[in-house]
Amino acid sequence: MTDTASHLAGAAIGADPVPPRASRAANRGAGQGDAIFALLCRAAGVLVLLLLSAIIVELFLGGLPAFRAFGAGFLTNTDWDPVQEVFGAGVPVYGTLLTAVLALIMAVPVAFGIAFFLTELAPAWLKRPVGTAIELLAAVPSIIYGMWGFFVIVPIMASTIQPAVIDTLGEVPGIGMFFSGAPFGTGLFTAALILAIMILPFVAATMRDVFEQVPAVYKESAYGLGATTWEVMRGVVLPYTRISVVGGIMLGLGRALGETMAVTFVIGNANRITPSLFGPGNTIASIVALEFGEASAGSLKLSALLALGFILFVISFAVLALSRWLLRSRLKG
Repeated sequence: MTDTASHLAGAAIGADPVPPRASRAANRGAGQGDAIFALLCRAAGVLVLLLLSAIIVELFLGGLPAFRAFGAGFLTNTDWDPVQEVFGAGVPVYGTLLTAVLALIMAVPVAFGIAFFLTELAPAWLKRPVGTAIELLAAVPSIIYGMWGFFVIVPIMASTIQPAVIDTLGEVPGIGMFFSGAPFGTGLFTAALILAIMILPFVAATMRDVFEQVPAVYKESAYGLGATTWEVMRGVVLPYTRISVVGGIMLGLGRALGETMAVTFVIGNANRITPSLFGPGNTIASIVALEFGEASAGSLKLSALLALGFILFVISFAVLALSRWLLRSRLKG
């Protein structure tokens, strides 16, 4: 009855009637297409989980001999002696966390200032060039940052910045140990500075995009009540976009944790922990890049390097979990 009624209705309005069998075939084809599309989407999601699981399992199994040989002390041991086959993750873990945190401390305020300028203060003719420059910074390969840091930043640090800081803050009781040492130019602080420049475009671009998504009526209402530009940013824009802002910061932190070549050029590559920010050090990514080519298959050194990769994965996962917990707590608040 339904097919007959649709046939008659089509004829009544002057349209070409659709044969009932053709209509059923079209519906059947659309249903099959939806099923295939859903199957492909599920397969894509499962593929991501399988790849992630394969990486985790491979790193863990590869690093298992090192974990068995050194136990829990592998995480805190600061020795790295391939001759004696004594390996510890203390130095690279310390360097990874310290440089990433310092990079965030330096990059986030600058990124916020750039995003604030582009969305609230910059004239229309200047927004596009500055925004394009920020996006181009994100496209620069890390090896270029490393070479630029080694040939440009390191000499400036060695000849100007580090001597001045060592002669002033290095003499202050209590905090002097953080700014002491010889001004070689390389070190943890230089690596953190390069990382800050590298993650700056990611954080700034994210903040700019989310600031622009704030409904204009919200800001206009605040301005109508007499609020200043900073009060609008602090009381309207930031609360509205805080989730996306935290997400952009975590994106930058993830880039800082896993950066390899740029850090390898400027960190000094020394397997020791020093309280001075100007002292040399290592990160997990840099020591893996330096030592992996010399590790023979099946050796304890190769296992230690794979164990370091597993630890870096765990650190990245912990950072992601912490960020999601912070976002959920803020949403509930």
